[in-house]
Amino acid sequence: MSGKQYLKNQLPVILINLLGMLALALFLIASDNPIQTVLFILAVWSIVLVLSLLAFYFSRKKYLNKLLNMTEQLEERYLLPEIMQVPEMADEQVFYQIMKMAEKSMLERIGEVQRERREYKEYIEQWIHEVKTPITAMKLLCENNRSPFSREVLAELENINQYTEQALYYARSEHTEKDYSVREVNLCDVVHSAIADNKYLLRQSNISIQIDDIETKVYTDEKWVRFILNQIIGNAIKYHAEQPILHFGATKTNDKIVLSISDNGIGIPKSDLPRIFEKGFTGQNGRTGKNSTGIGLYLCKRLCDKLGIGLTAYSENRGTTISLIFQMNDFIIGVQG
Repeated sequence: MSGKQYLKNQLPVILINLLGMLALALFLIASDNPIQTVLFILAVWSIVLVLSLLAFYFSRKKYLNKLLNMTEQLEERYLLPEIMQVPEMADEQVFYQIMKMAEKSMLERIGEVQRERREYKEYIEQWIHEVKTPITAMKLLCENNRSPFSREVLAELENINQYTEQALYYARSEHTEKDYSVREVNLCDVVHSAIADNKYLLRQSNISIQIDDIETKVYTDEKWVRFILNQIIGNAIKYHAEQPILHFGATKTNDKIVLSISDNGIGIPKSDLPRIFEKGFTGQNGRTGKNSTGIGLYLCKRLCDKLGIGLTAYSENRGTTISLIFQMNDFIIGVQG
């Protein structure tokens, strides 16, 4: 609260006091009181008025600043009435009751929205689990009736399965702590599982796979890392070039293990690279007929943040390298010897 604004708000009080001082002065003069007496009374009145205005200003400013600080420290600022003291002044009590009513209405609305979101999330998860049944059945039918046509269908079924997995993990990404299980995982096994998940798409695109010796163990959630690898492999397939190669390698330092997935595809423009992990960002490549949604890498980044895995991307002219950085604390280093 500024002093100028405060004086503006107190202008009616000041005017009333000035009128009162003028009326008193005229009365005293009309009563043949000495001018010195009149001036003394007016001076005392003015001093009392100024001091009272200053005292009220500083007390109100202290109270309001405290209120602002309390509000800034709250994450849910609509809960401010819960930590406020009930004001003593009658007009402030009215505003306090209005705030309590607004808080109650907000909490009711938030509860309703959360309930709707929970029901919608449960429906999406249930629908995805149900739709996986016909997908699996179609895969079995195609694998039991091998032909060029069935191989094409299997590749498209892998695409459908990836999109359903993406929807499922997106629905669960808000509360990953309820769904992941951290344990010792062999990176080589996870990489081979992710490649198997995409084998028909990789074969359809004639992508050669190169895997270095990555017999390295980390502590993470295998299912979530496998999903992240699936998204990265899917992008490598989508943006492949001629004679495509997909390379997996791992390096180990004292406190971290870096799993790198490199391709020789069309690469990522330098101007797009800082934004590829943003939600909905498709970039220059995604707008050239690749049907990009801008969700895959965003989900990878979100899940990596939840799991404490670093995620970086590098691309220059052609080819892209995505790196997953697994942190190793002192306890894990000691266990692994």
